[in-house]
Amino acid sequence: MSVAFRRESDEEHLEPKVDLPIPPGPNLVTARGLALTQAKVAALEAALAATTDEAALEKVKRPLKYWRTRLATAQPMPVPDGDAVTFGCTVSFRLNGAERTIHIVGDDEADPAAGYIAFSAPLARAMMAAEAGEAVDFAGKVDAIEIVAIRPIEDSSANG
Repeated sequence: MSVAFRRESDEEHLEPKVDLPIPPGPNLVTARGLALTQAKVAALEAALAATTDEAALEKVKRPLKYWRTRLATAQPMPVPDGDAVTFGCTVSFRLNGAERTIHIVGDDEADPAAGYIAFSAPLARAMMAAEAGEAVDFAGKVDAIEIVAIRPIEDSSANG
């Protein structure tokens, strides 16, 4: 019989079940990032405990494995002093004439739309170790970013 006429099982059309990719490098977290990871694990564990449907169980197990791994490998970082750009800082800067503020956080805590940028992102890497008033290169442009102010993230959360 020709391969063209064989009956394919429904399983062949399902998305492959692979683990969610873990970002490379250390799993640095702020206090906020650790709390978010703990909450994610707790929510997924609660969903797993409340689920009896096999299909629903499979949808919970995969992300739960990811978040449990991220919680187990989390490296909480101390609050920085704010003298230079580092992990856990809020940085105000000028780029192309516009002033912006970002928070440099861990990979799982990153939310660029809300201003939370992973420490591994090119923008954050370009600013690392810079001090207020310093200009740094970015995207192939010399002195493209001017660091305006640096402070620990915790200071920014108190002010909104």
